[in-house]
Amino acid sequence: MEPGASAQLTRTFTRDDAADLARLTGIVVRENVPEPLIGGLIACLLGTRLPGHGTNWLKQDLQFLEPVPLGTDLTARVEVTRVRPEKDLVDLWASVRMADGTLVCEGRALVRARGR
Repeated sequence: MEPGASAQLTRTFTRDDAADLARLTGIVVRENVPEPLIGGLIACLLGTRLPGHGTNWLKQDLQFLEPVPLGTDLTARVEVTRVRPEKDLVDLWASVRMADGTLVCEGRALVRARGR
C-alpha cells in the first residue's frame, strides 16, 4: 500500500434503510440520508477494501457539506495520503459525492493496518 492507492463504492439509501437506522438508534429521519449512513460508507471501504480486513479506525474528521435526499446515488472514495509502516499507520482522505459530482462529505481518517 502506498500513497495514491484508492478504493470506492456506490450505494443508494432508501426509506427502508433510513427506517432501519431509526429503529436501531432513535434518530428521526425525514427526507434526507442521515449522516451516520453517509459516514458508514467510508467505514465500509476502510474495513473491506482499503486497507481492508483487520483495519482499526483510530481517528476521523468528517465534514458533512450538503443534505442528500433519500434515493440518491452516493459514491464514497478513500485515498491513501501517507503510510507510516514503522507504526502500521495509514492516513487517508475520504469523500462522498452525489452522481452529479456534488461533494456531500469529506475528511480524513487515520487507521492502523497491521501487515499492510
